[in-house]
Amino acid sequence: MAGLSVVVSLESGVCDPAAPLLHADDLAAVRGDGIFETLLIRDGRPCLLEAHLARLAHSAQLMDLPAPDLQAWRSAIDQAVARWLADGGDEGVLRLVYSRGRESDPSGTAYATIGPMAARVAEARRAGVAALTLDRGLASSADENMPWLVAGAKTLSYAVNMAALRHAERNGAGDVIFVSTDGHILEGPRSTVVIATTSDDGRPCLLTPPPWYPILRGTTQRALFEVARTAGYDCDYQALRPADLLSAQGVWLVSSITLAARVHTLDGTALAPAPIAADIAALVDTAILSDR
Repeated sequence: MAGLSVVVSLESGVCDPAAPLLHADDLAAVRGDGIFETLLIRDGRPCLLEAHLARLAHSAQLMDLPAPDLQAWRSAIDQAVARWLADGGDEGVLRLVYSRGRESDPSGTAYATIGPMAARVAEARRAGVAALTLDRGLASSADENMPWLVAGAKTLSYAVNMAALRHAERNGAGDVIFVSTDGHILEGPRSTVVIATTSDDGRPCLLTPPPWYPILRGTTQRALFEVARTAGYDCDYQALRPADLLSAQGVWLVSSITLAARVHTLDGTALAPAPIAADIAALVDTAILSDR
């Protein structure tokens, strides 16, 4: 993937994407002390913008950061998207970053960037991924019992997530599904787990782990469920175990950029073809534009 094409600071406006932006003592760099959101740019606009801004505000609250000025964020995003489109950009990755600021002046650092998508994204959308299940080292009740883990915040502290993905790559897989110490499915390092099954009344059913687990609440997953319910699907939050993934009628890692990557192989075992794979892809494409 090429470098960033657009950078907009909430303090100083449009910046040179080739110029340094952070101070050496910014807590984003030295401690990962901050939050972020990643949005897809499609058809000239960010997808599910207000849902992502709401999650940014929720993350800030969990992290004891000052409440973000959402109108200032909207203005910066408008500037970034306008520059991206003026430079010939098409589908792209918009990232919002908000840190506590400098160690010497913790008054906050906030900026938006837009760049092209990684090559892996198109391949994951088209062909799906092989995934490994890995122990996350947390019980499914950890969010309730250990709120200092800020599991519901999308923080810049991604070292464990990236280490898990590198471990998966060394073992021939492209992604990871974290499992709790009590054996429940949690999430992917950068995605929400969704499975397809059949409800008791015979309707197609989509399931995802409960949001009170120590996981990030997925914006794309929630939009997908809203659209899928309208299309006749039963959608619910339910405790899942690895065996449920093996017997499911389809397993997807759902996220803002990759959208719906079907898991075709889990821990080296090929999963059965998903008969509704094309339908899920279409529902996600509809869901990410549902706020327009």
